[in-house]
Amino acid sequence: MVSIFWNSRFKDFSSNFAILVDISSNMSKPDFLYTEKKESFKTWRFRFFMNLYPMYFGTGGRILFWSGDSTEVHVRIRRNIWTYNYVGTIFGGSMFSATDPFYMLMLYRIFSDDFVVWDRSAQIKFIKPSKVTLFARYSLSPDILESIKKEVSEKGENNYVFKIELLDSKGVIHALIERTVYIATKEHYSKKKGMTQSTRFSK
Repeated sequence: MVSIFWNSRFKDFSSNFAILVDISSNMSKPDFLYTEKKESFKTWRFRFFMNLYPMYFGTGGRILFWSGDSTEVHVRIRRNIWTYNYVGTIFGGSMFSATDPFYMLMLYRIFSDDFVVWDRSAQIKFIKPSKVTLFARYSLSPDILESIKKEVSEKGENNYVFKIELLDSKGVIHALIERTVYIATKEHYSKKKGMTQSTRFSK
């Protein structure tokens, strides 16, 4: 009876949590960040602690949303004490670092049972200085994931380039970033590098 009671309470909590996360994740966001995807408790927890993690906190960025299947992430960068540069706009280094780890982390959380995932290279093009809040949306479609899985399984390893736009609330582009992600099968990577990949954090 006690087990049934607590299982019921946990289901109620999970349901209410999902509703609250769904509401909060779409508040105070520009229209282009609207999504029908939902956060899970695990991805909400991961996002919460990532925002507090010194490595990321120091960039001045903030993760607003992380879908339950890790195929969509939203990020915000405000002009504040962490990002304010000498001429009063958002520091370019903050734009670059705040958008850094996400495609690698998304792919790692999706593929880590079978593949090794690393960031390989990155570049940024500054389009317009910004004194306003900027946003970035990361998305991985089922077709892209299926293509990656097939190609890496056949070749053993491959590199993939992902493009990120930093936009203001009106949709104006302030910076363009390209990030190259390396993905390999665990067997291929172990033979080539003599290394494995693991994380201290729960997926």
